[in-house]
Amino acid sequence: MSRLRIFDDRRGETPLQTVEDHAQIARELGKVGVRFERWEATSPIALGDPPEKVIDAYRVDIERLQHEHGYKAVDVISLSADHPQKDALRQKFLNEHTHAEDEVRFFVAGEGLFTLHIDDRVYEVLCTQGDLIGVPDGTRHWFDMGPNPGFVAIRLFTNPEGWVAQFTGDQIAQRFPRLEN
Repeated sequence: MSRLRIFDDRRGETPLQTVEDHAQIARELGKVGVRFERWEATSPIALGDPPEKVIDAYRVDIERLQHEHGYKAVDVISLSADHPQKDALRQKFLNEHTHAEDEVRFFVAGEGLFTLHIDDRVYEVLCTQGDLIGVPDGTRHWFDMGPNPGFVAIRLFTNPEGWVAQFTGDQIAQRFPRLEN
């Protein structure tokens, strides 16, 4: 189940607000410029399907976002708990960073925890199967796939080379909850 928890950026122990209703999550995130949507496949897919089939199952929504926002590249990433570099990959994204372009992820399967640092608030967004999150360029954030990752996600980019992280050097991510799956 998707979830949004909003914290004061000085305190990661107790959320100020917890929201589990998808429409309300979308409204709260929309207030700070973050896109949050639900997508459904137009044709059946299964774990292990080739990326082309996964993309085809969501082509209508993908093309809508490409048209609206100029995204040029689309790919599929899959990570499982038996991946030999899962620990290094997890660590790579756990520190606060920004990107020069939007970070757009659609969760075909599994889950991931996006945490956004906007003004004096921290928005922790648990994304699950069927969720799309669009983090605007320049937004400070971090991502946790958990110690035993298991997800398939579609990624959209404006830069065909993909995104590059610019780390802020702020240790804020260390003070907030992790995804423990």
